[in-house]
Amino acid sequence: MSTEEPSDAPGATVEALDEDDAPHARRGGLRRTLLGVGVLALVLAVLTGGGIWFLTDRYAGNIDRVADVFDDLDEESRPAAPTPQQPTAEAPVTFLLVGTDTRETTDEGVAAGGRSDAIMIARFSGDRAHAQLVSIPRDSWVDIPGHGRNKINAAYAFGGPTLLIQTIEQLTGVRIDHYVTIDFQGITQVTDDLGGVDVVVAEETSNGPYTWPAGVNHLDGDQARWYLGQRYGLEGGDFDRVRRQQQFLRAMFTQLFSSDTFTDPGRLDAALRAVTNAVAVDDTLSNTDLLSLAYSLRSLRPENVISFTAPVLGTGREGTASVVYLDSVTGERMWNYLRSDSLGANADEFGSQALPEVPR
Repeated sequence: MSTEEPSDAPGATVEALDEDDAPHARRGGLRRTLLGVGVLALVLAVLTGGGIWFLTDRYAGNIDRVADVFDDLDEESRPAAPTPQQPTAEAPVTFLLVGTDTRETTDEGVAAGGRSDAIMIARFSGDRAHAQLVSIPRDSWVDIPGHGRNKINAAYAFGGPTLLIQTIEQLTGVRIDHYVTIDFQGITQVTDDLGGVDVVVAEETSNGPYTWPAGVNHLDGDQARWYLGQRYGLEGGDFDRVRRQQQFLRAMFTQLFSSDTFTDPGRLDAALRAVTNAVAVDDTLSNTDLLSLAYSLRSLRPENVISFTAPVLGTGREGTASVVYLDSVTGERMWNYLRSDSLGANADEFGSQALPEVPR
């Protein structure tokens, strides 16, 4: 299968921070967010579902580590760690996921070219049976410590994952426990290793060499790449693409849990190798830690994962740049629930920020 990017595939660059809203500079952000967390969730879910502790080195060991992500953070100024809601429960675990389209990162965990195409907070609840995923648009106009106001993905360009974590913790008051970077070139291979994914298309749509009629469509990896990369012809632009990606992610989970993946050693091995090869985590998360977390999440299922976007007031321009303005009032309510590990229980308050279920 060809790995060459489609002509309108995602590819946001650092220069997009200061340029006009060129089409190629806005394709990666929100769409890559949902796929990014899917890779992490697949790693965790498949490791636990397969019950293959003795293959820790083959799979968890296949995941690269990003060094020194948390070393330069001022511990006294960071948000407090969340406490379990029940005395016998575990503490919630919060990941920051950054999507890129290359695994060629520096020692500081910054993708070659300085790109951060997706930003998402992934919270695994204390009961380990629920998760919330909150995407933050890459064009969000925020305060970046030491750099004034800019798009949030500028933090990644200016100071790598450490500054991005500091920026997000300042914005949300939510403590980040671990950092994950995702290579989305691997998504197409995962799709193929699962035997393809079924999606429901509301209206006939086309992108690149493919046309998808209304109804159920079975996508292989290359078709998925074009389907997920579509920019034009979607009325809601980036936000419609988020909904499309959410549908694809849930369809991918459905395929994973309903297919013969777990009973086919060859397919399981290929899927695990493709997924883990697309992931890098901070060096505080050892192979043993990763497997332990995966085991604790053995009861987590796709239907218990709720996806949101950070509340948005609207879009506008700052100089020549097109930006997204976040809703600080509604956002603070969301972040407060996340801090207290109760966002899932209060999801109905954020109906316009919760992404829809897959059509049935």
